[in-house]
Amino acid sequence: MSKKKKSKAFWTKQFYLWHWVSSAICLVSMILFAFTGITLNHAGSIKAKPQTTEKQESLPPNLQEILAFQEGDELDQKKPLPIEVRTWLHDVFGVDLGGRSYEWSEFDIYVDLPRPGGDAWMSLDRETGDVIYEVTNRGFISYINDLHKGRNTGSEWVLFMDIFSVACIIFCLTGLALLWVHARRRPSTWPIVAAGFIIPFLIIVIFVHP
Repeated sequence: MSKKKKSKAFWTKQFYLWHWVSSAICLVSMILFAFTGITLNHAGSIKAKPQTTEKQESLPPNLQEILAFQEGDELDQKKPLPIEVRTWLHDVFGVDLGGRSYEWSEFDIYVDLPRPGGDAWMSLDRETGDVIYEVTNRGFISYINDLHKGRNTGSEWVLFMDIFSVACIIFCLTGLALLWVHARRRPSTWPIVAAGFIIPFLIIVIFVHP
């Protein structure tokens, strides 16, 4: 076998390997993102009835004392909740507040808790110790749409989306390389590839206006 043929065989094998691996990584997520591309395009036609639930509890006296407004406290500031309060809220409401900063005023503490497929907030009264926790759920379709957009999903999901995107790029480029390898035996290869570029380009130029 000539050196040129050996080189071509080596790269063809590599293209198949990387194409196979990247397709395995992309498979489930690609289906999810393709499906949510459709649901996002037709979001106005997909009816959803938000469901809101509200829970109320009172802080124990020792925690009320920790949060009570004291003379000299800075007003309208942002700072994390004390660890003791966060632990109690997690045990009672099942909410992980982490170490994020929240809005403290003289009278209450407002905690904004956005999430995929809904919203949530919590208010802690610094005078009475009353805690109100409200959650709004907009349904499964809204949830997966927010996953598609990376809306309120956290840094771990964003990192996964970045890895998934890289895998998709590898999948497409190795697919293009394999098309090039077999193009001689398949004359329609490049006209179809060109159509895949020209058709969306024409739609953008002709029909999509700023």
